[in-house]
Amino acid sequence: MKKKISALFLMLMIAFGFSGVHADPNNHYVNGVEGVKGGSVPPPGFYYKMYNVFYSADETMDQDGNEAPIGFDLNIFAIANRFIWVTDKKFLGADFFMDTTIPLMKTDLEITALGVNSDDSGIGDICLEPAGLAWHGPRYDAALALAVYLPTGDFDITNPASNGKGFYTFMTTFGGTYYFDAQKTWSASFLGRYEIHTDQEDRDYTPGDDLHFEWGIGKSFAKVWEAGIAGYCQWQVSDDSGSNATDVGVHDQVYAIGPEISVFIPRFKLFANFRAEFEFEAEDRPQGNVFVLTLTKIF
Repeated sequence: MKKKISALFLMLMIAFGFSGVHADPNNHYVNGVEGVKGGSVPPPGFYYKMYNVFYSADETMDQDGNEAPIGFDLNIFAIANRFIWVTDKKFLGADFFMDTTIPLMKTDLEITALGVNSDDSGIGDICLEPAGLAWHGPRYDAALALAVYLPTGDFDITNPASNGKGFYTFMTTFGGTYYFDAQKTWSASFLGRYEIHTDQEDRDYTPGDDLHFEWGIGKSFAKVWEAGIAGYCQWQVSDDSGSNATDVGVHDQVYAIGPEISVFIPRFKLFANFRAEFEFEAEDRPQGNVFVLTLTKIF
């Protein structure tokens, strides 16, 4: 039998849940921004990546994966500016790298049942990744990195569309790409992220840990084109805590899959990549679609 979400639960969702690119209370990392060859880091050099991310959802799901009949509508657009420096320094046989990501975003949220119509725009929470290692073999790439999200975005507990989340997140990244042929035209990749969050400001609440898993299978051709499919999974893996935590034993989750295509323009040393992923089996969170256009410039 379909369960109804209580008014108290909805009010708490509004108070702290719908901020960030996926409007999820627990995670900073944006699902779906990486895909085919997501576990690969480029060779030494300086790179700029612009992620143009649009997320849209017209339904939010309860803890059993049923749609909540509340007139839900969410649209978020973000431009995340990432600056990557892969050094020529070696450690454990890997290239040492570091990067930072600065997001600019606009959020629009409407919940008809509660008379909510909220929006916000501005800078989001900045991610610093000061230490990363990238290995490259004849038929594989691998990566490991540590990062932290800073609560630089504006957070207002009364505004459900706040661009900031109001807490720090420490994130470990691990991933790899395997090439099925010596020419590296066929690939399969995965990228894992594990998030640990701190207390949220202005309330006694700490979100549970989150695990993200992105994957991609791709085929390159004509030396500059690549096409494939990509997807992601995200699970909350530990309970929320604090006196303001509700439904402590309830964990959110979501899955997604979709097509991807990319092209390299040698004259401008520029990669362009487009990905569309469609969510399913969501629980205790919105369920929608994400579209990502990424531009990568090599300097």
